[in-house]
Amino acid sequence: MLEDTLREGFAAMGLASDERALARFRDYYEALEETGKIMNLTAIHGEDAVARLHFLDSCAPLTRFDLSGRRVIDVGTGAGFPGLPLKLLCPDVELTLLDSLNKRLDFLRGLCARWELDGVECVHGRAEEPGARREQFDFALSRAVARLGLLCELCLPYVRVGGTFLALKGPGAAEELDEARRAVSLLGGGDAEILDYALPGEDADHKLVVVRKLRPTPPRYPRKFAIMKKCPL
Repeated sequence: MLEDTLREGFAAMGLASDERALARFRDYYEALEETGKIMNLTAIHGEDAVARLHFLDSCAPLTRFDLSGRRVIDVGTGAGFPGLPLKLLCPDVELTLLDSLNKRLDFLRGLCARWELDGVECVHGRAEEPGARREQFDFALSRAVARLGLLCELCLPYVRVGGTFLALKGPGAAEELDEARRAVSLLGGGDAEILDYALPGEDADHKLVVVRKLRPTPPRYPRKFAIMKKCPL
């Protein structure tokens, strides 16, 4: 049962959960399954898999960082991961969910309205166009499949000096970080580190890449997405 998996998983991770949060996770799962019949939201299905690989995984940063009261942007949120599960477990996060596909955001807006969540902004836009949100956030998060160098160019411009970019990655994180070190430096980041984390009931290797922002990102970044892909930093 999804609630049991989450209750036990959060306890094993040292994270507190209450019955209201668990009820919302149940509603989230059912909405993913129902909406997924007409719109591609996730390739992961089934209560146990979604609980572990989406909900528990999305909340892993809370085992290392206090996001309470912080301004957080989830860049390329898709179906809301990792930002919305974080918000359900840590309600006073000031959360911005950014995605380029408005129908995914409509799905998320519907959930947030149903749950009467405060402090959530759903923004339709391209990640490489930060505009007025440039360097406005304490944390930027991404659980996207793009390589780390590209993610740094997309995400670090949103982070204020003194803030942090967090990328949830798999076993190839060290190789990706080696590739991305020049990009991190150019974009205003300091020395990056990789933190291991475990998901209860999962043997897979999970990594949290942590990049702290030491200097403003030069105005010429981020570049157009096509240029980023063709000419990585």
